[in-house]
Amino acid sequence: MIPRNEIGAIIDNIGLPASNYNFAFGNGTFVAYYDGEVLVTLAPGHGSTFAYQKRLRTVLHQRFPDATFYFEPADMITQILDFGVPSQIDVQVSGRHAALDLQVARAIASKLRLVRGAVDVHLQQITNAPEFFARVDRQRASELGLTEQQVATDLNVSLAGSFQVNPNFWADPQTGIPYQVWVQTPEYRNDSLQALNNTPLLVSSSPGNGSTGPNPLQLLSNIATMQRGSEETVANHVNTQPTYDVYAAVQDRDLGGVESEIERIVSELQPQLQAPDRISVKGQIQSKDLAFSHIGVGLIVAMVAVYLLMVLNYQTWGDPFVVLAALPLAFCGIVASLFITQTSFSIPSLMGAIMSVGVASANSILLVTFAREHREQTGCSAEEAAILAGQTRLRPVLMTAGAMFVGLLPMAIGIGQGSEQNAALARAVLGGISVGTCSTLLFVPFLYAMLRRGEAKPLEDYI
Repeated sequence: MIPRNEIGAIIDNIGLPASNYNFAFGNGTFVAYYDGEVLVTLAPGHGSTFAYQKRLRTVLHQRFPDATFYFEPADMITQILDFGVPSQIDVQVSGRHAALDLQVARAIASKLRLVRGAVDVHLQQITNAPEFFARVDRQRASELGLTEQQVATDLNVSLAGSFQVNPNFWADPQTGIPYQVWVQTPEYRNDSLQALNNTPLLVSSSPGNGSTGPNPLQLLSNIATMQRGSEETVANHVNTQPTYDVYAAVQDRDLGGVESEIERIVSELQPQLQAPDRISVKGQIQSKDLAFSHIGVGLIVAMVAVYLLMVLNYQTWGDPFVVLAALPLAFCGIVASLFITQTSFSIPSLMGAIMSVGVASANSILLVTFAREHREQTGCSAEEAAILAGQTRLRPVLMTAGAMFVGLLPMAIGIGQGSEQNAALARAVLGGISVGTCSTLLFVPFLYAMLRRGEAKPLEDYI
């Protein structure tokens, strides 16, 4: 699906490592030998990564309908925003009633797959892995001199190796390098259920255990029967409570729209749980809500602080209000620009909104300050001062807005590697500057002429 000249390297890691590797270094997605991870590095000048992901999601599902595919965050920024979770959205069902929680988690996954824009929906915990359960006849095992612990240890050594039970090392006397001493039954000798039943078990030769001869051997089939079943390959806990995670990502839709659908699903399925079990939504949704609220509060505080600072400088309440009157129209330009380019609100776009608001405020301050100083010097009317201020400050305002507009235009188009993340910022700034400049040059002088008809008093020195 990706052109060969755009692929830099492909590294695949299939299954679990065949050694005592510490799984704490991984992200927890590898839980069995049938799991795999494919890392694809694209060459410089490649196409859109999101477009390739969208195409691969469709093709992989069509060619391998029985497999589950999902894309993990590849860049550092997304990994930080996800708080280490390998997906954008994490719906957790946690509590004491594991069977009911699993049923609700599966219902959430099935409903979330029907939500427009939700992709890579899957239940992280594999709950139906096949297993053979060795049911030991304790009485017969005791008669033969075996205990449950001995049977489990012998099976563990045979299937997983002695290093899991009794780690041992051999140091090379020449190089001093320690090597793991690992004893295990070759896998090709355990390729059938009959071969597994013929696993030898070592009986201790203690007096009175019914054994005949030193260290006799018994077969597993003599004391145990195999039963087919299913089990969970990994268990997750949050605050010591069993937890099931439903992971999902977003495609061709904003995160807030998918969040509203998830909230509807959660409110529908939460009453089915028994107390104190609950459903919680984490991932980028949690960080988005927190960041948006903080940015909104910060923007309001900044506007109030700027207004109070201008009140101190102008020694009046009216002129600062005229300056801030251009900001609502700048916000209208920001919303219109994002709507035309089909760009959703995000942290970069809100940062661009703050930048455009700052430019609009600075241009309005220049115009209002000039009109005020001109009235103090000549004593002319507010209409004449507003017109002259607009004529005099026309070139500086247009030069400032034009330079910023042209400079951010390539970023807004989104050309180059990783430009999709910064395009929202530039588009918000372009919309805010375009409408905010027109508001500064047309609406602010009109509002100044309407509201400042009284005499202009010179600033007083209180020091």
